[in-house]
This record gives sequence, structure tokens and C-alpha cells, in this order.
Amino acid sequence: MAESQDTEIHLPNPVEMSQTLVDIAQRSQHLVTDFVKRQTLDGTLDVKDTANLSVAFMEMTQRLLANPARLAESQLELWQGYLSLWQRSTAAFMGQQVEPTITPERGDRRFKHEDWEENFVFDYIKQAYLLTARWLQSTVQRVEGLDDKTRDKLEFYTRQFVDALSPTNFPITNPEVLRATLESGGENLLNGLKNLLEDLERGKGRLSIKMTDLDAFELGKNVATTPGKVVYQNELMQLIQYTPTTETVYKRPFMVVPPWINKYYILDLRPKNSFIKWWVDQGFTVFVISWVNPDEKLSSKNFEDYLALGPLTAMDKITEITGEHEINALGYCLGGTLLTATKAYLAAKGDKRIQSGTFMTTMLDFSKPGDLGVFIDEEQISSLEEMMKKRGYLDGGEMATTFNMLRANDLIWSFFVNNYLLGKDPFPFDLLYWNSDSTRMPATMHSFYLRTMYQKNLLIQPGAVTLLGEPIELGKIKQPAYFLSTIEDHIAPWKSTYMGARHFSGKVRFVLGGSGHIAGAINPPVAGKYGFWVNTQLPAASEEWLGSAEKQEGSWWLDWLEWIKPMAGEQVPAREPGGAKFPPLEDAPGSYVKLRIV
Repeated sequence: MAESQDTEIHLPNPVEMSQTLVDIAQRSQHLVTDFVKRQTLDGTLDVKDTANLSVAFMEMTQRLLANPARLAESQLELWQGYLSLWQRSTAAFMGQQVEPTITPERGDRRFKHEDWEENFVFDYIKQAYLLTARWLQSTVQRVEGLDDKTRDKLEFYTRQFVDALSPTNFPITNPEVLRATLESGGENLLNGLKNLLEDLERGKGRLSIKMTDLDAFELGKNVATTPGKVVYQNELMQLIQYTPTTETVYKRPFMVVPPWINKYYILDLRPKNSFIKWWVDQGFTVFVISWVNPDEKLSSKNFEDYLALGPLTAMDKITEITGEHEINALGYCLGGTLLTATKAYLAAKGDKRIQSGTFMTTMLDFSKPGDLGVFIDEEQISSLEEMMKKRGYLDGGEMATTFNMLRANDLIWSFFVNNYLLGKDPFPFDLLYWNSDSTRMPATMHSFYLRTMYQKNLLIQPGAVTLLGEPIELGKIKQPAYFLSTIEDHIAPWKSTYMGARHFSGKVRFVLGGSGHIAGAINPPVAGKYGFWVNTQLPAASEEWLGSAEKQEGSWWLDWLEWIKPMAGEQVPAREPGGAKFPPLEDAPGSYVKLRIV
């Protein structure tokens, strides 16, 4: 055990504290009044169980009670775990060296403070929590007779409940918070309350947890800085062409289709990790679609509008600017789904302009969407559609909350502790700045996407989806394709992306990167991180693919570069943005991407 350390206690100035409390009280009163007024006016104060959680947990309880033997066995397991913990903790208290009864899972950073191991009391609290959490989750997992959707929902929300009750989230059971409170005389908690009110005010009544210093970054200044020009725009997108950095470039232009759920500059954060800059430096003529952040005026825009005014229009303009009729294209996440729909539409018309497709963390087969499937059922979609009908769009903050719940400990509770309990300001981090820069989704388009892709899984069914008058079929896509997925992806699980890749009839190279949805994809060669798995075969089972895949060190970017070079064409003189026909409208990153909603 660690030796006790004297902690110097600093008492705050009573006058300053009283002024702070008065300010907090006034802001709180104004915030509550404004929140109630706004919710009452738009009718959203009525709280509904749209996820049908009460029904799901009631069914689980009934099935547990129907099998008393299994329930008793589960209770015995918990009792045995506690007994082991008591015995080992007593021995440790007496000075003996003992192995812990239970330890946090690898990657669990909640208990990194030394007191969680070195202090007897907090070590006991930690292990008691981990034992109870494991018991509760395993009990839910072993309930028999539940359908898959109900089971997934129960396991997901049980995990949310367990994560919320972690001792790290409460001042009295978090040693780091206790130390900070003693050392500052409670000033950390006052600062935390101020941070909480600021986040509520910024979110207009909805808690919008600040993950980074929002004033530390500015688009075009220290993020999204790769030189380029906006060469075309319409009501849904701006088309950016980047300034070449090589004297010659590959003949075929390169079109990038990012997701519209997030902004494109995840591909262009800083020079050291900018995928766009790296592409330009390799000698590609790079065009990127930058989607507008829509409001209620664009509520009727549908998936076909995004297809027609996005990739199809961009391809026409790229041809007019460069004179080239053949291009290579890349889609990221949802942008990859749209690129797939684009290629299937072009295949139906006999159009072969896109010579290759690269798909980063892209789902096409939505039969196993992972934890996101918890939010997809008729009740929740109907409720969402009702809300979007009133506004004309889905608020980006609500979508961000959903994604953050997939990794609640990292993306919610760690900031809760840092900002509100420790009273600290979050650290400036470009990735989290981008993550906080939410976008809206037009009501009509988002409803189509949820129902067609997630709920009905129609994209993989030949002829089930008609776009711009053409029934589409993924099997008609014959051009080479490169799929990059990541092994820890919570948004587009790699086994699901693998299933989608097998629907193309052309030659497919599937690569599995390390880490998650962002870090595994935005992995520059200079970082030397993660590595990736490759396998030239595409067996039916993803487990079989991984079992015979070879692990490669470094970044998958270099593997992709060797794959695309034969399809990039010969070298031609570098092209300046816009050419003679399209005078630049403004500098990159353009004005569409700069609109923030919070």
C-alpha cells in the first residue's frame, strides 16, 4: 500500500465563492425557465419510452423469474465473487501479497489513478463494482427465450446503466476527485458546475459536453489547411479541387465522397495526419465534395437529390475541368454507401466512368449493424420522423449523442469527470474538435436512409431500390474495389462491412486496419501505428478470412497506393484548380463546412 501523503487544503475566498454561487443561481434559473418554455412550445416535454425499454426489461424479468434455478445459480456466482473479494482484501489489508479478484478490461482507462490500486479502500470499491457489473451483464446475456433485437437492446442499455454507476463518476468514490476537492477547498466542484451550465447553455437546454477547447481551432487556419479552391457549388455541396504539389499528376482525377453525417475535414485535420494532403503529395488531382449543413429549407431533399447533386454532378464538373472522362473515387462511411449507390446506378445505365472504388469503413449489408441496431425499430424511427417533421431535419447533436453512447466511457463519462467533477477544461484536440462539429440531416433523406438501409436492408437486394428511375443491383458493379475496415469499429462493424464487400462482382481487395472507425482509417505512414491484415481471398465467413489473413506493419495507406497506381493512368502536367472554365469561387475549405450548429 502507498504511504499516506499530506494534502494541503486551500479554502476559496468566501466573497468570490458567494459571487460565483449567485451567478450560478441566476444562470440556472434562466436556463430552466428557457428550457421549459421552449419544450412546452414545441410539445417535446412529454417523455415517451420510444425505445420500449420498459417492455423489454419487463420481459427479461419475467423470464428470469420463470427459471428460479438459473437465477439462484447467478446469485451464488455473485456471492462467491464477493466472498473471494472479502478474503483477498482482508489478506491485502494485513500486508499479504495477493492477486486481485477481478481487474479492469484492457483499454479501460477509468481506474488509471494510482489510488485505485494502492489505496485499500478504493481498490475494494473498484473490484466490488467490477464484480457487480460483470455479474449484472452476464445475467442479462444468459436470459433464455429472448429474440435477438430485444436481447441486443437489453445488453446495450444494461451496459449504459453499468457505465453510469461507475464509482469514478461520483465525487465521494473517486480518489482523484477527492484529492482535488481537498486541495482546492471545493473549487473544482464550483468550476465543474460552471462548466455544466456553460454546456447546457451552449446546447440550449440539452447537455452538450465540451470535449475539447472549441476556441483552439479555426478551419483554414490550423485544421483543414490543405491549399485548394472551391470550383463549383450548388444547394447541397461545394466541390473543392486541391492545389497540386507535384509537377506532374496521374491522368485520372480522384473524387472523394465524404459522409454528410459529419464534415469532410476529418480527412484534412492537420498536415501531419491529413489524408487529403497525402493524396495530393502522391501526385493525384484531388476533388472533394463538401456537403452543406442543411436547415429546414432543405427538409424535402431526398437520397436521390444527394446522388444527383452530389457525385453525379461532381463527376460532370470534374470532366469539364480536367477533360478526363474516367476517374477513380473514394467514399468514407456513409459516403461510401452513396458511392456504391452511384456506381450501381451508373452500371444500370452502362456508364463506366468510375474506374475503381475505394470504400473506407462502409456498410452495404445492414443485417448486422452492431450496437446501432438498438436504435432501429418501428417505434423509434416513427418517433424520430415525427420530430424531424416538426423541424425539417435531424439535429446533429442528437446523432452525436447516439454515436457517443457506443463508447460511453471514453466519449461521455471521461469528460463528465474531467469537466464537472475535476473542474478542468478539456485539452485541445483536433479530432475531438471535428467530432463536436455536428451536422444536420434533411428529414426526407434521413428517413429514407434509416428505413431503406438499416430497417429493411434493401440495398443488397437486386432491384429493390430504384434511384432516378433505375433499379440498381450491386452485383453489376464490376470495377475493382478496395475495402478498408477497422477491427474495433463500433459504427460500421468490420464483419458487416465484409459481408457487403462480397456483393460486388468485380475484383475486391478487403483490408482490415487496427484501431477504430477514425483512428484506424486516418493512420498516416509516419505514425507507424496499428498495422493491418490482408487476404486476397474472400471466403463466405469473415472469421475464415481473418484466420488466414496476414498481419502487415505500418499504415494501410501504402498498401492502397500500390493497389490504385495501375488504375491511375500515366503522368500528365499538374492541373491548377478550376482551369479556364471554372474560376475559383473561394479558397478551401469553403464556406459550407464553416457553418456550426452549436
